[in-house]
This record gives sequence, C-alpha cells and structure tokens, in this order.
Amino acid sequence: MTAAADARRLWALGEPIHALTYFAREVVDAGEQVGLRGFWNAYFAMRAAPMGAVGTEVVTAVFYNFAPAFVARRVPGVWTVVPPAAALEARVSGVDAAVRRVLGDDWPSSPEAAEAADLAAMAAAAVDLPGRPLAAANTAVSVPDEPHLRLWQSLTVLREHRGDGHNVVLVQHEVDGIAAHVLAAAAGRSDREWLLRARGWDDAAWDDASARLAGRGWLDQGGLTPEGRATVAAIEADTDRLALRPWEALGMAGCDRLAELLGPVRRAVVAAGEWPSGNPIGVPDPE
Repeated sequence: MTAAADARRLWALGEPIHALTYFAREVVDAGEQVGLRGFWNAYFAMRAAPMGAVGTEVVTAVFYNFAPAFVARRVPGVWTVVPPAAALEARVSGVDAAVRRVLGDDWPSSPEAAEAADLAAMAAAAVDLPGRPLAAANTAVSVPDEPHLRLWQSLTVLREHRGDGHNVVLVQHEVDGIAAHVLAAAAGRSDREWLLRARGWDDAAWDDASARLAGRGWLDQGGLTPEGRATVAAIEADTDRLALRPWEALGMAGCDRLAELLGPVRRAVVAAGEWPSGNPIGVPDPE
C-alpha cells in the first residue's frame, strides 16, 4: 500500500524541478520580456496567474506565509502590467528554456521524460479539489504537449495540492504564516534571514511570533522544546497524510518508478545551482 512516506519522498524529488520557476534566470527573463520587472513581480504574477486577476487579500490568504504588505506591493498591480494568461505563457516559456539548459536539448523528447510525464499526470488527475484553491486553479491550466512541460505542470499541481493541505494543517494548529517560519527555522529546515528577506516579514514580527510560540510551550530560547518538536512532527505528518490521495491513485509501483525517473532530474537541477542551499521552501533531502 502506498504510504504517507511516498507523498513526502515524491515531494522532495519533484519540488526542485517545479522550483525552476523561482530560481532559474530564464523564468525571470521571460517575465521581464512581458513587462514584469524584477523577481518578485514575476513570482507573484506567475504563481497567482492560474487563479486569474485576484487581489491582495486572496493571494495573501492562499500563499499563506507572506507578509500582507509584501504581497500588496505587487498585487494587484502586476495585473495592470500583464494579464494572467500572458503570465502563464511567460512561465511556461521560461521553464522550457531552463529545463533545456539544465538537462540538455535531448532530454525533453526522451522516453524517460515522456514516462515521467505520464506518471505525474496520472497522480495530478487524482488531486482533491475542495479546499485546495491553488491546486484546483492549476488543474485548469492548459497542459503543454511537450513531455517535459507536461511533467512540470503536473508536479506543480501536486506541490500546490500539498501546500494547500499544509495550510489547512497550520490553521488547525493555529499557526500563522510568520509562526510557521519561526518553527521551520527552529527545526533547521530553513534560515531566519532568508525567510525574513524572502517572505517580507521583519524582526519585530519574528520576535512577536517567537514569543507567542514560547508562550505555548513550543520554543525555549529560540529552540524547539519537546512539545514543539512533537507539534512540528505532527504538522508534517498531517501534511503528508493530506497529500497522499494522488499518490495512492498512482500506486506503489507507479510511485517507485516516478521516483526513479525524477532522481536524476533533481540531481541535475541541484548540480546546476538551481536549488540554493537553505532556501525558504524547506524541502528535506530525499536521500
């Protein structure tokens, strides 16, 4: 039987491939070509575009862990520069160029790419839609014909499905966006300075969240208490469980084969420097 560990393993393998959208220069360049100047304008437009021209409040709610003022500096202003459809075209164009640079021009048309795309698409077709706004929006995005782009789109659906579920778990545990970052840093999954810089919070907000978590008995002098470690483990376990359905649809053999196919792709992305160490996504090493 497919286990929650499969959901975590395949997330760890697939996330660096999806995250070419954030870290590859080709995607930023594609955004600039349609008028999205700077990394964060491209980020917010391209990631939010599947939902349409939504406003600050919706993006803040769905992205969950960004400071509201940080979001408001880009959204809804990006939609006066580029409509969502053009942002989606730009992100596909950028991902296409990034994959070809990282993996070579032959890999996108290889049997391995086609097989991985088919397996990932099978899983993505089984995601839960209720309560999963970013995953649901991405299921409605037109899927490119090329295998490497079909693979990327399916991995995007799957990671947003997991992220939507993670947000549900955080709400259940009454952990807001900045508190989630404090816990991630205390658990060693990311870096405080990078999280502050990349999610728009400041030291005062961080210190306030730390004090609130200490008041709940989860932090002590910036480190996790036994109760804090248990809570973080519970949050991660519930996230894995809520992410399981598409992998159950793929089955154990399908999950194992997709993991086998994604391993070399992930290693190529990391080797190319497109998965920065300590980045704010906080994905574990699949090994």
